[in-house]
Amino acid sequence: MKGKRTGAAVVAGLTVSLLVTPAVTAAAAADASPSGRPGLQAMLDKVVAGGAVAAIAEVRDGNKTWRAAGGKARMNSVQPAPVDGRFRAGSVTKSFTAAVVLQLVGEGELQLSDSVEQWLPKLVDKGDDITIRHLLQHTSGLPEYSTDMMDEAGIPKERYRTWSARELVEKAERLPRDFPPGSDYQYSNTNYIVLGMLIERITGRPYATEIRERILRPLGLRHTRVPGASPEVHGPHAHAYVPVTKGGKVVPVDVTRFNPTMAGAAGEIISTTGDINRFYRALFQGRLLRPGLLKEMRDPGTAGGYGLGLELAPLPCGTAFGHGGGAPGYLTVAFSSADGSRQVTLSITPFSGDPQQASMALLTSALCP
Repeated sequence: MKGKRTGAAVVAGLTVSLLVTPAVTAAAAADASPSGRPGLQAMLDKVVAGGAVAAIAEVRDGNKTWRAAGGKARMNSVQPAPVDGRFRAGSVTKSFTAAVVLQLVGEGELQLSDSVEQWLPKLVDKGDDITIRHLLQHTSGLPEYSTDMMDEAGIPKERYRTWSARELVEKAERLPRDFPPGSDYQYSNTNYIVLGMLIERITGRPYATEIRERILRPLGLRHTRVPGASPEVHGPHAHAYVPVTKGGKVVPVDVTRFNPTMAGAAGEIISTTGDINRFYRALFQGRLLRPGLLKEMRDPGTAGGYGLGLELAPLPCGTAFGHGGGAPGYLTVAFSSADGSRQVTLSITPFSGDPQQASMALLTSALCP
């Protein structure tokens, strides 16, 4: 889940660019080896040195897989971060939600040109003017519902409250629209909360059930959960922290546990690096969508580098497709080559400093061997 943004992702108070500067990409390419990738562990260690408590990564290149972890599972502990650790993937959830919506399009259940009003009457004002495509591509103009849900440190104000999707949309409806539908692009989690409601309206089942039945089970993503109201991260995982100033001192506050219904279909998934890489490989190799719909999904149109549930990252070896994600204390970067032959997923628990440059170097070296 991410907040309102223009050109960068705002993740629980941490601003992180999802693109890579030429200077970083050149250094990354020089450090990486296409066989065994000995430079990647060093890059992962640099992510931790840059200000993260832990960093977990998996890289897939053809039939080869590399995975490793750096840092600690808990702050002030000797326990290393688990290589197979679970983490809150945040807005990577959007790619899963979008894939389900596009499957429904492929099945003839709806069209991208259908209006919100047609399927969810009276949910939003002027819903006749907002299409499914607008929602998927963040061109609806619907404002960000979550702007007041975090405190200054990035901790959810109502940490264990269960939110309904309708309550979240109602929060957005009390705010002014960003722009007329289709006239501009502005990233807003509200779009994907509405899409989750749309999936339930069409199928008669919660969006979480559709993700499980259409994606998680067929692909064997055994470590991915859509947790609903559960605040737990089950299985091995690195804990997440935010810095809070108390009595003139900066102290870490553990934010691993919270009720993720505040993110819903926009960002509640818990997963692993392996499962996310497997998802994107299956998606881009055509196992989830028909070719025409996959092409639509990857087309940014006029949306400034955003397709239908996918972010686009220009790299020296071509455009990468995937998504970044943030939840309190967690940051995820997950991208794939266009042909689905290479993937990288990196989960970070940032705390201080700026692990951005090292993270983007790792991304580039993984996808541009």
